[in-house]
Amino acid sequence: MLNKAKLYLQLARPHQFFKNGFVWLPIFFGAKLADLGALEQTLIAFAAFCCAAGGVYVLNDLKDVEEDRRHPTKKNRPLASGAIEPPGAMMFMAVLLILAALLGALLPRPDFLLILGAYLLLNVAYSFFLKHRAIIDIVCIALGFVLRVLAGGVAAAVPISHWIVILTFLLAIFLALAKRRDDLLLAAEGQSTRRSIDGYSLEFVSISMAVMAAVIIVAYILYTVSPDTIKKHGTDRLYLTGFWVVLGLLRYLQLALVENHTASPTKILLQDRFLQAVLTLWVLSFFFLIYNFASI
Repeated sequence: MLNKAKLYLQLARPHQFFKNGFVWLPIFFGAKLADLGALEQTLIAFAAFCCAAGGVYVLNDLKDVEEDRRHPTKKNRPLASGAIEPPGAMMFMAVLLILAALLGALLPRPDFLLILGAYLLLNVAYSFFLKHRAIIDIVCIALGFVLRVLAGGVAAAVPISHWIVILTFLLAIFLALAKRRDDLLLAAEGQSTRRSIDGYSLEFVSISMAVMAAVIIVAYILYTVSPDTIKKHGTDRLYLTGFWVVLGLLRYLQLALVENHTASPTKILLQDRFLQAVLTLWVLSFFFLIYNFASI
C-alpha cells in the first residue's frame, strides 16, 4: 500500500514543485516577508499550484504514455512502466484538481481562481496541441511561470512590478531553451523525443540561449537602477546583486554548452552545488539590501 502511494506521489512529480515557488516572488520583491497575512495567503496559493501542477503532470503522462515508453528515462515513470493503470491515474488527477480548486477558494480574492483556471487551460492546450509547435511551446512554458507570479501577487494583495513579469518570462524562456537542447542531444543519439524539435537545431538553441542570457542580464540591471525600484526599496545598491545573476547564467550556459547537461532545470538546481551557492548568495544579498534599507 505504501509503495502504491509513493508511485501516485511520483506521478505528481513533487521534485518539480520548486517551480511553484515563483508565487513567492511578489512578497519577496515587495518586502512583505514580515507580513504574516501575506505569508499565509501565499502558502495557500503555493499549495494550490502544487496540486494543479501535479494534475497537469498526470495529464501529460496519460497523453504521452507511448512516447514516454521510448524515452531513456521517462520510460521509468509509473504510467509508462505499467506500475499504475490509466483509470487510477485519471482518478488521482481529478483529486488533485479538486484540491487545487478548494485551496484556491480559501483565498479572499476570486481573481486567484481565474488565474489558476487560466494556468490549467494553458497547460491543457499545451499538452494536446502546443507542445509540438516549436517556439510556441517554450512561450507557453514561460507564460505558466508568469501566471504563477501573478497568482502570488493576487493572493497576497501585493502590487506586481512589470520588471518582475518581464524577468520571469525571460528566465523561463532561457530555461525552456536549455531543455529543448537536451531533447536535441537525445535525438542525435537516436532516442525518440517530442516532435517540436523539428523546428529547432543545436545552433539555433545555443545562440538563442546566449541571446536570452544577455537580455536577462541587461533587463535585471535596468530593473535594479530603475528610479521606481530605488524609490520603492529605498536603496540604490541593488545593482550589486547583478554579480550573482551573471555568475548563475554563466554557470548554466557552461552546464548546457560544455557539459551538455540540461535535462531538467529543477534537478540541476538540486544537484549543482555551484548554482545552489550562487542562488543562496543572491537571495541573501537581495534580502539584506531591501530589508535593511526598505521600510518594513
